[in-house]
Order: sequence, then structure tokens, then C-alpha cells
Amino acid sequence: MSTDNSEQEQGTRMNGPRVLVVGASVAGPALAHWLRRWGAEVTVVERAPELRPGGQAVDARGIAKDVISRMGLDSAVRAACTDTAGAYTVDADGQVLETFSAEDDGGDGYIADIEILRGDLSQVLYDATRDGVEYVFGDRIAELAQDADGVDVVFAGGDRRRFELVVGADGLHSALRAMVFGPHERFIRHLGHVLAFYSVPNEFGLDRWLLEYQDQASGRSALLRPIQDATRAMAMLSFTSPDFDVDYRDIAAQKVLLRERMTGLGWLTPDILAHLDDTPDFYLDQVAQVVMERWSDGRVALLGDAAFSSSPMSGQGTGLALVGAYVLAGELAAAGWDPAAGFARYEARMRSYVEANQEIGRLNARSRDLSGPDAEPAPDFTGEWFADLVGRAINGVELPDYAGVPGSAAPAGAPITSP
Repeated sequence: MSTDNSEQEQGTRMNGPRVLVVGASVAGPALAHWLRRWGAEVTVVERAPELRPGGQAVDARGIAKDVISRMGLDSAVRAACTDTAGAYTVDADGQVLETFSAEDDGGDGYIADIEILRGDLSQVLYDATRDGVEYVFGDRIAELAQDADGVDVVFAGGDRRRFELVVGADGLHSALRAMVFGPHERFIRHLGHVLAFYSVPNEFGLDRWLLEYQDQASGRSALLRPIQDATRAMAMLSFTSPDFDVDYRDIAAQKVLLRERMTGLGWLTPDILAHLDDTPDFYLDQVAQVVMERWSDGRVALLGDAAFSSSPMSGQGTGLALVGAYVLAGELAAAGWDPAAGFARYEARMRSYVEANQEIGRLNARSRDLSGPDAEPAPDFTGEWFADLVGRAINGVELPDYAGVPGSAAPAGAPITSP
């Protein structure tokens, strides 16, 4: 088992419980930050050999921005943002149909003022935690057994270790969830769409403005967005699909499927597809949600997409991960690291917030469904009910001040804000 900058290697040891976090994308390192702040000794295991670069652009809105500020990472996150000024929806000839600005709705609109590639956000979180958290890359849990006092873990690399708590933050296809809670099909809800994204050369003249083309007749769309590297752009393609049976790790089969389903779509789609074989960061998966009655079992819990994916159609997956990490760590510490009490409070605080975001994801997916005699009517997003729903999805959970909880590195009553 290879480790990276562990607290143990530096000859020091925290006084709190030993916690294993599975997954080093966004939710995992964010949770590691707060667990360590409240006194836990944290190990993060990631099956990939290193951090995954690139990825889709993700947003932070409402209280998620507050969490970033409380972490002291507002400046670092904003420095890594895409700096997208707004978005144009266009027709097949490139004529602008609608315009959205990053300043809309106080920076919490369709284009958020904090918009960052998933890989860049992961890097910021990793850099902020690596000196006090043990990161283990290129390994995974092979076996797990829990009892009243802890969890025995056998890693695929051969190590055997014991932890007081284990948290799965390993995404939509969470291996830990399948190991502890049951098969994927029990929890994953396909929303009828497939999404692919990958970087391409910026031969399209993008300059801080995102371009999106939607073909209502076929339910397909193509999108190009600027990134910090002005010589590159991020492409995103989507199509409708009532089911999804391609292995999410079979890249070759995914590319074949994407070419087949996007053939004939106009606008700049052929130019985007021309770079499919030489892109370094291709990703394709179903648009899906994770729906569970409980996010914990004994001393094992789930966080982020592993527990409550709202799908990319919600635009709030990163917000759920960041807020969930703050609440989960804080409630565990406030409960004196008692898993039954801490996990219960975490779920109670987060459930309504999660459900509001999942409802938005379902509505946005339905709005892109093919029309027809058997199709559900498209949602009416102009009503006051939708504005209320958006408000709950962006700001619909209280963020307690956990300063002063047992094991806290901050004195009671001290604010948790950016330095």
C-alpha cells in the first residue's frame, strides 16, 4: 500500500477516531478536511493511481459557497475556476436563441459564479488536506467486516487495518455501497439520458462563453464550454436512452455507442466527434440518481453521489457533496463520534435538501425527453412553486457552527471562516 504525505509518516497522531474514506474526487477530500479539523485520524483510499484530471464543469451555489468559505478555500477555488462569463443557447446555424449570464440570480443561476472542472476542484481539496491526511492511491477495499467497536478492512493490495468508521464517497457506482448495502440496481434510478464529455482543441473560438445546441426533435444536445486552458475546450454530448447496459468502464464500447447515437446531429457535432479518439479524458455514463432509505449501516456511511446522486441534470451534485461533508463530519464530532447518533443527525439534516435537488434533476431530465402521445407533459418552470423548489435546493439546509464540538481544533464559539 503506497501512501502520500500521511500524518503517521510525520510521526504524529491525532486523538480522534481512525476514519477510512473511500474515494478521492470531491466528497472524499472535503470530508477528510472536516474530519481532521475535528480531531479524527483520516485515511483516504482511491482505486485510481492518481487524481483524475479534467472532467465536467461543476458548480457551487448558495450554501455550498459558504462551506467553501468556511474551509478557507474560497480564494484557491476561485483561482481555479473556468471564468465562464455566461452561456448562449444556439440553433443549428449558430444563431443565439437565449443568453444566460454568470451574474444572474446573484451568481447562483444556470451559470454559477463558482464554476470549476471537477478535476481542478479535486486538486484544490487534495492540496489543502494532503499534509494532514493519509492518501492511498491505486488500492481499494477487498473485504470489510464490522462489529460493535470498529471495522476490519482488507485492502486489495494486501494490507489489513482496523478503523472506527468507514465512509464511502466513491461515486454513482460505489463499490462500498454494493459491498455493504446491496447491488447497484436496488438504488440507481436511470433518468432516460446518457451524457458524455471530453476535452477538445479550442478550434471553435470560445472566449469565456459556453455554447449549447439542443435538438428537440431527437432529444439530443451538444455543448462546448471554455476552460482555463484557452487552447482547449470541454465538449459535452447527450442523448435519450430508455435503458443503459454498457459497462461504465468499457471505453471502447462507449465511444462506439456515442458515435452511433450522435450521427446526424447538426451544428458543430461532427467537429466535436472528430476528436473522440485522441482526447485524453473521455467519460460517458447514464444520467442517474441514487435513492436510498438510509445512508448508513452500523459504522459505515455513504456521502455524495454514492448516497444521494442528484444527477448532472440537477447542477447540484458538487453542492450536495460539499455540504454533506461538512454536516456529516460536524454531526459525528458533535455526537462524540458515536456513529448511531452522528449518522442519524446527518441524515435528518440533509434529507429534505437532497430530495429538493433530486426533484430538480428529475424535472430537468423530463424537460429533455422526447415528445409523443405517451410522454409526460414538460414541466412548467415559470411557476412560483419552481422558484420555491430552487430556493430549497440551493439553500435548504442549516449549516450549524460546529466550532467547540468535542475534539475540535477551534475553541468553543470560534467562527469557522476563511482566514
